[in-house]
Amino acid sequence: QVQVVESGGGLVQPGGSLRLSCAASGMIFSINAMGWYRQAPGKERELVAAITSGVGTNYADSVKGRFTISRDNAKNTVYLQMNSLKPEDTAVYYCNVTLGDFSYWGQGTQVTVSS
Repeated sequence: QVQVVESGGGLVQPGGSLRLSCAASGMIFSINAMGWYRQAPGKERELVAAITSGVGTNYADSVKGRFTISRDNAKNTVYLQMNSLKPEDTAVYYCNVTLGDFSYWGQGTQVTVSS
């Protein structure tokens, strides 16, 4: 059993910053990749950023240069630093953890960018 718990969402003004955290716990032997997805009302869930067990990262074009993903392998934790936030970044952000052939999701954390 693997648990994935996100934290750090909230309300922020346009141009502001937030840092999301996601911790995985349970029967974890080796995490292949960790990532952040988001889903806005009426839209499909989309990849925001992902990081592999090495140093490989992948970002959606819409967040490149503004968001930074990082991970602490010792803590099985992934972070998403979000800067220069825009109203269109408003969504529920979900953490995903991939272990072998299995994928685990967190419950999601709301990010609202509004003045």
